[in-house]
Amino acid sequence: MLPPELPPLPALTRAEGELIDRYLDAVDLLGRINPGRHGDTYAGLRAAQALVARATELRDALATMHQRGESELHAPTLARALRVLDGERRTARVTLPPATGS
Repeated sequence: MLPPELPPLPALTRAEGELIDRYLDAVDLLGRINPGRHGDTYAGLRAAQALVARATELRDALATMHQRGESELHAPTLARALRVLDGERRTARVTLPPATGS
């Protein structure tokens, strides 16, 4: 049995697609660095080192959008793209885990 088919991505400009991709890259790394979650310092260090490059790419994606005259972020469309790309699960790793009853 095949997994359910994902909804299609909304129509995005190339710069918007790049913004979404770079944002999720940075979120994934922040999730690996999150001190409120289980992990080791070396993995966090490697993620933090990679985050510098991803943040630069994210900045460049936003600069490209600005230079092309894309002055507004169309939040509903971009949020839909994030949801299709599993953004809810990926961004949840950045937040604190639920408190335990201890």
